Amino acid sequence: MKSNVLKKRVTLWTMLGVLVFGGVAFAANNGVDLSQSPEVSGTADGQITTPKEQPRIALDYVNQPPMIPHSVDGYQVTTKVNTCLKCHGVQGYRTTGAPRISPTHFMDSNGHVNSEVAPRRYFCQSCHVPQADAAPIIGNTFQPAPGYGK
Repeated sequence: MKSNVLKKRVTLWTMLGVLVFGGVAFAANNGVDLSQSPEVSGTADGQITTPKEQPRIALDYVNQPPMIPHSVDGYQVTTKVNTCLKCHGVQGYRTTGAPRISPTHFMDSNGHVNSEVAPRRYFCQSCHVPQADAAPIIGNTFQPAPGYGK
């Protein structure tokens, strides 16, 4: 049983690696300058900085993971510590006023609801990213779903 789980994890990480490196290779072969990242503001050494807090950007489609409207510099998310949950977790949101994480984050891959955040939803920045009102690196024709993005 453990070897099946290990095989699935290795396969998942291998596929993720192929997608990431394939995307970088595609961008590089199509004239995209990957050194020019979108910036909210920058420092002299080229580091991207985001404001400490800003108004939320509207969602563009149903079930879009909300973007993070504040800086996450220095946040730690490891298998043992998740700084996000201090404010957004079951106990934290009551005292901080931060939005509570969705109940879907407590469901495992079999649909069972747990008392702790499910491992597949634990690493917040896999889906949620700090928001930036910046031009896309690669142009696209995406339009928000009707009623969204306003």
